[in-house]
Amino acid sequence: MRAQDGVYQIFGAELSPYSVKVRSAFRYKQLPHEWLVRSSRNEEEFRRHAKLPLVPLVLCPDGTVLQDSTPIIEAIEQRFPEPSIHPVEPVARFVSELLEEFGDEWGTKWMVHYRWAREADQLSAASRLAAAMMPDVDAPVREQIATGIRERMVGRVWFVGSSPQTAPRIEQSFSDALTLLEAHLATRPYLFGGRPAFADFGLWGQIYNAWTDPTPHSIIERAAPHTIAWIERMLEPTPSGPFEPWAQLEPTLLALLTEQVGGLFLPWSDANARAVAAGHEEFTVELAGRNWTQKPQKYHARSLANLRSRFEAVHTDPVLHHLLETTGCLRWLHAAR
Repeated sequence: MRAQDGVYQIFGAELSPYSVKVRSAFRYKQLPHEWLVRSSRNEEEFRRHAKLPLVPLVLCPDGTVLQDSTPIIEAIEQRFPEPSIHPVEPVARFVSELLEEFGDEWGTKWMVHYRWAREADQLSAASRLAAAMMPDVDAPVREQIATGIRERMVGRVWFVGSSPQTAPRIEQSFSDALTLLEAHLATRPYLFGGRPAFADFGLWGQIYNAWTDPTPHSIIERAAPHTIAWIERMLEPTPSGPFEPWAQLEPTLLALLTEQVGGLFLPWSDANARAVAAGHEEFTVELAGRNWTQKPQKYHARSLANLRSRFEAVHTDPVLHHLLETTGCLRWLHAAR
């Protein structure tokens, strides 16, 4: 199959949360697509189309090339608006967009940290990555490649802020978020009701990938059966009912917004953006009473600016304003001055 034949081509990787996030969205929209695991077999073709050396990359039937998971999903939503991934209610829609960003930029801390913090997870991930990237080499060579991947990635977890100092905060955040999601998903198939929303794809990609690694897999399996059902459901998501109004979602989503988004993610986001703007090599911010120190992430400074632009478009909604103020999110969503 080729993109020119009306089939979208998705260059991705199973161990990439952003790749599987896009694949899940294509499956939900029931768009004809070919899942191409980026490997030595198709690297030349990937490089011919890629502006960034990262998956996912989508080659559209009209020749358009899309990269970066959120813009890809937004472009597909514009082209194929049904079934929609956005609640009609303005408050629910913005909360979904906020949680999508939270999943992409804070949830990745959970996934990357757990993947490379312990030997069992390091060995599992490195082996799977090597097998996917180099499917045609023999076992000894593949083991050498896996060793190189492991050494490189263990030394690069700083890029999501993982360190001995931040590890307890990351692992506590993961545990707390699972508890909150478990309560919320106990009474609905998806985060915003009977069908997946933008937020589902962003959060799911990270949690699904964590679920494939030994340590977080055992944590999830032990504590979160409803979340496991959601993880499996999102592999082939289908609409089974409408989006719920915010009033029905609030009782179990409010704590996630307050503790995780307003208490951790957005203060970190703002501090990161300020550090990037000031050209600092490192920044420290207090999160839930503990200092968090890391190198700034330039990409996230841009995505925070985009989130703030989304907020500016709806900031006059009094219900949304009250909700964001109550959860501690509001102050961080105003553009930096």
